[in-house]
Amino acid sequence: MAEREPVRITGVHAISALGRGADALLAGVLAGTPAFTPVRRFDTAGRRVTVAATLPEVGTLADELTDAVDRACRAAGLDRTHRAGAVLFLATHGGPHSLPVPAAPAGHAPGPPGGGDAAPEVPALAGHLARRCGLGERTRTYTTACVSASTAVADAATLIGRGDLDRVVVAAGYLVEPDQYALFDAGRALAADGAVRPFSAGRQGLLLGDAVVAVVLESARAAATRGAPTLATVAGWGRAGDAYHPCQPHPQGHGLARAAEAALRRAGLPGAAVGYVNANATPYSDASEAAALGRVFGVAAGRIPVSSTKSVHGHALEASGLLELVVTVLTLGHGKLPVNAGWLGPDESCPLDVITDAPRPATTAHALTLNAAFGGANTALLVGAP
Repeated sequence: MAEREPVRITGVHAISALGRGADALLAGVLAGTPAFTPVRRFDTAGRRVTVAATLPEVGTLADELTDAVDRACRAAGLDRTHRAGAVLFLATHGGPHSLPVPAAPAGHAPGPPGGGDAAPEVPALAGHLARRCGLGERTRTYTTACVSASTAVADAATLIGRGDLDRVVVAAGYLVEPDQYALFDAGRALAADGAVRPFSAGRQGLLLGDAVVAVVLESARAAATRGAPTLATVAGWGRAGDAYHPCQPHPQGHGLARAAEAALRRAGLPGAAVGYVNANATPYSDASEAAALGRVFGVAAGRIPVSSTKSVHGHALEASGLLELVVTVLTLGHGKLPVNAGWLGPDESCPLDVITDAPRPATTAHALTLNAAFGGANTALLVGAP
């Protein structure tokens, strides 16, 4: 069932190892050159794998998120009044980069973006960001692993679609840090050959990457009232759980298929409307994701162009869903579909039309971006051209 109010994307900002800003992100994914380099941010001595996709210079996560939210709001043309009416949904897992905020003296107001406030612990971080960026007091924090950001977008779109909210800023951040890195390395989940090869024969694992992203979502009415340009629409969204295994998805991709089918139903569109999939693509889930696409699209699944831009910018954990949403929006708007880097050859368990050599022309108005997390959580976001 379609929601009453169309949901527009009116502003975006992102940083990753490909650079700062939407232009750098678009150029990087279309170039298709992986951004994985030796980690200098912390000591990787004794680790199996010593590479990740990291920016050489970053601030604290709180400062980077503040800058991203501020820049996305500027890109959307939000003035002080519009910002004050916006709700913030934040996806992040917190960690040792976050420090408690000291008690403020009487009459002290939080500083502007780029100021020197200490970064708070999650979930207080969301309120901290909202104050620094002039947003409203209502916030939500999402810590549901690799579907955190995509779940936040789905919730925001639901609330906007049924008329409960006019405007939501969704922000997400992950900067590669030693604790999560050590867990993935110890679990032998990282690619020992230093390359991410989605759906390819010979794939060995994933690699982590930086991402700090913010997106402004608005109702069509609110965007039109202030004459805001539309970058894309969130035409549909779906979530499903398969609870098959603590770490592994269902082999037939049942949960991911249900999420994609829900996104299409909500948009009121047939599967034939989808002309590109930005896949979740982690090595142990590639076959199940291919099976999920087969369940949704039938024989047509082998004719829909598919790539995973994780092969270029890495896996940003809680921030992945938002980074990949922005990538999908930018590439559709630019008219080119990004390559699937690291390809060595076809895997018979993944019978998909993988984009391997060069970007392809985008001949579609709609694309799916898929994400999945440990515990069987699955999300699908259906992006529409403006």
